[in-house]
Amino acid sequence: MWLINSSIGRKVVMSVTGIALILFLTFHCCMNLVALFSEDGYNMICEFLGANWYAVVATLGLAALAVIHIVYAFILTAQNRKARGSSRYEVTDTPAKVEWFSTNMLVLGLIVLLGLLLHLANFWYNMMFAEIFGTYTAHDPADGFAWIVETFSSPVLVVLYLVWFGAIWFHLAHGFWSAMQTLGLSGKVWQQRWHCIGLIYVSLLMLGFTVVALAFAFGCAPSLC
Repeated sequence: MWLINSSIGRKVVMSVTGIALILFLTFHCCMNLVALFSEDGYNMICEFLGANWYAVVATLGLAALAVIHIVYAFILTAQNRKARGSSRYEVTDTPAKVEWFSTNMLVLGLIVLLGLLLHLANFWYNMMFAEIFGTYTAHDPADGFAWIVETFSSPVLVVLYLVWFGAIWFHLAHGFWSAMQTLGLSGKVWQQRWHCIGLIYVSLLMLGFTVVALAFAFGCAPSLC
């Protein structure tokens, strides 16, 4: 099957799964912004997205997308290294038109992965997992607001999350327009447009996550008043 066996097919899979993950991040960001203004509203969303069958199915689907994206990233990186052969050890200057993050996508991806594991440990494990398996937690699994307050009361976790958000921004800033190019939606005119649209979109997206983290870290979220 060309989606698995060919380089172009793998890039298409990477692009489609990447766009799907960006859409999920957009939903997640909007959900988090609710926590800034309403504790009850945020917990209502958490209860709706608890251990219900549809939420579990959606979570499994999201996990599958993430795993496929990560696996294909490693495959494409290994393929590119093999294609370059011994030339990758040569000292060369990076072309001025090549962004730093476009040549360090794997490193950024690893940071994103580590941050994801941290996030799953702080929230998913204490919420959906705890509700499904009935494990003991400090707060009610459906009380997502309490978990946000607890998580961002730790300065260390706040810093780690900010580093994670930064890595996601760099990763998406390249990945957004690259996906459009792979899917054939980028020409001479639209390439620069997608660059601009992508930078604005992912900047607003990660700004939303950052605002929530800092608002709770400094106790200045309206919902805390």
